[in-house]
Parts: sequence; C-alpha cells; structure tokens
Amino acid sequence: MAESDRRHNRSMSIAEVAATGGQGWRQVGDLSLAFALTSIIGLERQFRGKSAGLRTQSIVGTASALILLVGKYGFDDVLGRESVVLDPSRVAAQIVSGIGFLGAGLIITRRGAIRGLTTAASVWEAAAIGMAAGAGLPILALVVTGLHFVIVLAYTPLGRFVASRGHAERSYTVTYLDNRGVLRELLAACTAHAWRVQSMSIAGYSEPGEPGRDTAQATGTRMVTVTLTILGPGATDAAAVLGELDGVVQIDAGDTEDD
Repeated sequence: MAESDRRHNRSMSIAEVAATGGQGWRQVGDLSLAFALTSIIGLERQFRGKSAGLRTQSIVGTASALILLVGKYGFDDVLGRESVVLDPSRVAAQIVSGIGFLGAGLIITRRGAIRGLTTAASVWEAAAIGMAAGAGLPILALVVTGLHFVIVLAYTPLGRFVASRGHAERSYTVTYLDNRGVLRELLAACTAHAWRVQSMSIAGYSEPGEPGRDTAQATGTRMVTVTLTILGPGATDAAAVLGELDGVVQIDAGDTEDD
C-alpha cells in the first residue's frame, strides 16, 4: 500500500511539473529558500567586514538554485523525443567548477599572508546551499546553514586556542628603527620563547628624508623592514611579544587563514 502511495505521489508531482513547465510555486519556494539562507550567511560575512558579503553570497546562492532548476526542468520540452536523453547532474557539476573561479579572485596573497580563504569557502558553501534548495532538499540546506555558524563562531576561537599551543609556522613583517640593536633583540626574544627562525629577509628601508615616512622623519632615524618566518609553540601570538620591544615601529602579522 505504501509503495502504491509513493507511486501515486510521484505521478502527481510529475503531472504538476508538466502542467507548470517547471515554473510553479514549488520552484519559487526553492528559489526563495536559497535566497533567504544565503542572505543569512551574507549578513554574517558583512558584519565581519569581509569582501564577499550580503550581496555576493545571496546572488551566488540564488543563482546556483536557478541553474540547478534549469537543469531539472529547463529541457522538458525536448525530452518527449525518444532520441533525446539528458543528464541534469551535468549542469550542477558546472556550478561547482565555476564557483572556483570566483573563490580564487577572493584569495589575496601579500607578504607571505594568505587572506580570504574562509570567505572564498563561504561563497562555495553558499553555492552548495543554493543547489540543495534548488534540488528540493530543504532540510540539508537548513542543516548546512546552521553548521556554517558553528564553524565561524565556535571553530574560530577553538582554532586559535589549538594554534597557540601547537608548533605553528607564522610569518611577520617587522619595521624597526635602525642602529638600535632591535634586530638582535628580536632574535633574542625568539630564542627565549623557543621559536625557531625559519627564514629572514630585508624587505626595505625608509630614510628620514623620504616623503610619506612620518615615523622616520620624526625620529630622524632610518627604518628597516624585515620579514620573519618563525616556527614553535605559540608562534601565532608572537606579534604581541615582538611588538613590545623598544624600537619596533610596526608588525604586520601574516595570518595563514583569514575569516
């Protein structure tokens, strides 16, 4: 009896799709669900000031749902012919690869720092949520939306806690006043905290007479900028330690993963 009911419901849904041409209220509801859920994720990104915020996330999720719906229902008018066979999953697969280009544009590498990884992943996630909503899988779309906030709210402090106690590798760009023995103190501080210097290179100099070099002009001393890559326990918190040294002007922390 249950099998006959399922067949009856399936035949009814097929008839409904055929009558509406895949543009009924059910499909509108799928699009609306994708729009609502990805807008929530976009609000979280916007609140944190990330590059892919409310507009980007909602557009990606809603467009992904639309593309999937086109793959499911957009070719019904040609499926009546015996020689025509279509695979709707091929359209969905192209969404996954296409979103990769958008995510790559959000990742920025500067001075050894990689920023935008989580934001790029969230765009990919928004596409998946939109695909799930468009495929008529609302429970899965809702679950993944909830897990997004578990990841960004709970895993962020957890990740920092683990990194501060693990043997992490981190790069820092340090600007300090020249001829004051600051570099020697930097290396001594690394040794005192059991941080091993993996690499060190001079990134540039700032002369007192150069325009736009306010700190060098005020002190009358040349500034040196070096890039340090250190490895050891608590290396993720090294900026606070090195920044307290006398003569250090600025530290740019090269986070390997940006929210």
